[in-house]
Amino acid sequence: MGLPIARTLLSAGMPTTVWNRTRSKADALAADGAVVAGSVAEAAADVVLSVLPDVPQLRSLLDEETMAALGAAGSLLVVMSTTSADLVQALGEDLAPHGIRVLDAPMSGGVAGAAAGSLSLMIGGAAADVTRARPVLEIIGGTLTHLGELGAGSVTKLCNQIVVAGTLASLGEAFALARASGIDPAQLAQVLGGGLAAGEVLRQKQDKLLTRDYSLGGSTDNQVKDLLYATAAIEAADVPARLLPVLLDAFQELVERGAGQQDHAAIQELFLPVEDGADPIAPA
Repeated sequence: MGLPIARTLLSAGMPTTVWNRTRSKADALAADGAVVAGSVAEAAADVVLSVLPDVPQLRSLLDEETMAALGAAGSLLVVMSTTSADLVQALGEDLAPHGIRVLDAPMSGGVAGAAAGSLSLMIGGAAADVTRARPVLEIIGGTLTHLGELGAGSVTKLCNQIVVAGTLASLGEAFALARASGIDPAQLAQVLGGGLAAGEVLRQKQDKLLTRDYSLGGSTDNQVKDLLYATAAIEAADVPARLLPVLLDAFQELVERGAGQQDHAAIQELFLPVEDGADPIAPA
């Protein structure tokens, strides 16, 4: 996600410095006009976007040099990971004495949304910090919603992930029923897309469901991570979970079959027979 986000910022004329744990990924943006930092500390700026899988990966990068650089720049660190409210709140508390402000702004919309600048951003944090980050976030986000204090964005994203997981699972089951009943799945996709079942998940994932090609995409590993955080959040809120445990069990089964680094649309395979010994989600 970091690559299309950076390209969208650059195409809008926003001066952008990039850093990646895999140097070649950052170097690929040099031709687009990005400044490639040699370290995280060199990437310190007024607004810093962290596009990493989770907060622990971010913390692993915050050594003394980086903290000093971010503090000297008075950086506003925008955490775009899908994570728990507890983790991002603790991060905010730990960084505040260093002069580093924190927002959580997890996103929905996938690579297509990042490239189009149409992501839905769920923002938690102080109102002044949201105002400060808005000129950057408006370039990549079509919908920006300030939901409350730090952590509120993360809870909202977990709600989103329950819906995404449930929609993918129901689409997988529906496509399996169509195939088993002799109905052309492409025609099913057309019918669903023209009615009440239409939606962004179907629009973005229907090619993967039709071809059974589950190249990334959003990974199944990350879907499980998100559902585990959602499970903890729903238990803490004392909400009776009925669908969430079923979804978590299904996606965990998918990971156990070797599909952790395939697109989460691979949930469809739980409903389909393995034909001629060829399992589309079996590890290479």
